Amino acid sequence: MKRWLPSPTLSLALFVVWVLLNQSLHAGTLLLAALLAVGVPLLTRSLRPAHVAARRPLMALRLTGLVLHDLLVSARDVSRLLLTRRTRDINSHFVQVPLDMRDPNGLAVLAMIFCLTPGTAWAELSRDGSQLSVHMFDLTDDVAFIEMVKTRYERPLMEIFES
Repeated sequence: MKRWLPSPTLSLALFVVWVLLNQSLHAGTLLLAALLAVGVPLLTRSLRPAHVAARRPLMALRLTGLVLHDLLVSARDVSRLLLTRRTRDINSHFVQVPLDMRDPNGLAVLAMIFCLTPGTAWAELSRDGSQLSVHMFDLTDDVAFIEMVKTRYERPLMEIFES
């Protein structure tokens, strides 16, 4: 079974989304949904990170709360900056963040955090995985930002994925 459905949850989601997008329960729609539900996970199996066992679920829940809070605060701050500052007064630049974390799943979550947070963008991970380049919409204290990333995001992610 695992050979034909390497990711049953993804298969089910693909099947349901295809049927909903087509708004039809015709045999052709269901057949194509089934083919996509089986084919896409098989074709993309090598692109997915290794399976993760849930470690430290309370830490993961706490980190989720911190990230949601940070998303709201950042959205408020970026909106305020866009409405009240001139472009030349915004200190936009790249920050190099040294990383201790090496787990690909932890790095993927960190990438999602930066990509979802208004005012930040994951730009590049060095070849050896030791340094992350993040573009900041407006930042005046690089050292404080690096310390915040390491304590607020990287350490909890290391506890969740590497311990």
